[in-house]
Amino acid sequence: MNEKISVIVPIYNSIDCLERCVQSVCAQTYANLEILLIDDGSTDGTDKLCERLASEDNRIRTYHKQNGGASSARNMGIGLAEGEYLGFVDSDDYIEPDMYELLMSAAEEQSGPIVQISRDEVDEEGNRLPDICIPPESVRFCKAEDFLKDLLLHRGDCSFCTKLVKRELFENHRFPEGALNEDFSLLVEMLQEIDGITVLPKQCYHVVCRRESTTRKKTQNSFSKVFADNIDNADKIQKLVDRKYSALHSYAVRFNLYQRLDYLLHIPISLMTKDNIFYRSVVKYLRKHIHHTVTNPYLTVKNKVYLLLLTIAPRTVRIVHAKKMARQGIGQTN
Repeated sequence: MNEKISVIVPIYNSIDCLERCVQSVCAQTYANLEILLIDDGSTDGTDKLCERLASEDNRIRTYHKQNGGASSARNMGIGLAEGEYLGFVDSDDYIEPDMYELLMSAAEEQSGPIVQISRDEVDEEGNRLPDICIPPESVRFCKAEDFLKDLLLHRGDCSFCTKLVKRELFENHRFPEGALNEDFSLLVEMLQEIDGITVLPKQCYHVVCRRESTTRKKTQNSFSKVFADNIDNADKIQKLVDRKYSALHSYAVRFNLYQRLDYLLHIPISLMTKDNIFYRSVVKYLRKHIHHTVTNPYLTVKNKVYLLLLTIAPRTVRIVHAKKMARQGIGQTN
């Protein structure tokens, strides 16, 4: 195993966690790697920390750019990378020392362009949180269509941070800039070009769930665009499935309905107004697809009940629910 791995770390104002992240990459048992630190216009001194870390390990190269988002930073790294394989690590997170050795070994054994390690979630103190993605019991080769089905059922891992990807797959692809949930969109594109993905059971990638996150609200009326981007992705994948993977039609319908349910459960009540065009389009979609809500076999009974209630009277349901939560002492977004 002598092919070079380029590990790309997009960075923005990560002065409190970057050193742990980079040290975990430097500690890899796989020797032939380069580490690209892409500083996306940090303003908290992270830029200087990047330079110091680079001076301590000759495998690290640091680059600075104007702020453009994580996808922009990743894309810059892809263009600068020299490795035959590419990996990505978010600056909040950290990895086990044998992660890339395990991934490269699997890539060579399976001769596949994408291999995936499993992950876990921890809080800022390092305490384990419930698994979002359940690891397989043993090494599993998942055909592309089956992997897509898992994504549509919200039980697959779309993150590129848990994957080792052959550089050639990026020749005609980049992360979409200006969008959130960008990994999902890009992975769906790549799945159409490969036979499948080998998934390893060991949880070597540690996702740190920080209190400040892109999906958490900073003010009462703020609302992350990730929920709207999720719906846009759902619409795109519905068209793809109907065109190319007809056997997955019901799974894609379920995915579409679920993403709209997630949107309606998180949008601040104050934004559920007649002049909010996107909100109105979500409700209109649900009202046109009541039959699918009732009959789809991949929605739980709880999903269906919430969907039907929010389809009939979304704002009223949210107001009643908020009052109930307030009586129980649980905060709600108004």
